[in-house]
Amino acid sequence: QVQLVESGGALVQPGGSLRLSCVASASIFSGATMAWYRQAPGKQREVVADVSPFYQTNLADSVKGRFTISRDNGKNSVYLQMNSLKPEDTAVYYCNRKYSPRVWGQGTQVTVSS
Repeated sequence: QVQLVESGGALVQPGGSLRLSCVASASIFSGATMAWYRQAPGKQREVVADVSPFYQTNLADSVKGRFTISRDNGKNSVYLQMNSLKPEDTAVYYCNRKYSPRVWGQGTQVTVSS
């Protein structure tokens, strides 16, 4: 079964931290560069960070120094550690392949607000 399940989103105050998790089916995860995307209301979905099968990472300029992406190849999982959160980080966060994304999961809502 092809699926992606994201979790870990919440309401958090500015300056707070969250850790998002994503479990993918092996057919999606194995050998793929995985990415975290986000979509804010009224905006297009954008790539926040990606990690290759060999653990090389890239981060969008807007989150550099605050977010960290990692993966566990043994668990078909990818994680996003988010620190120093800002209101502009508010969005639904999704994980998927960076290249040739597959069917999207339900995402996880992150709301940064005081």
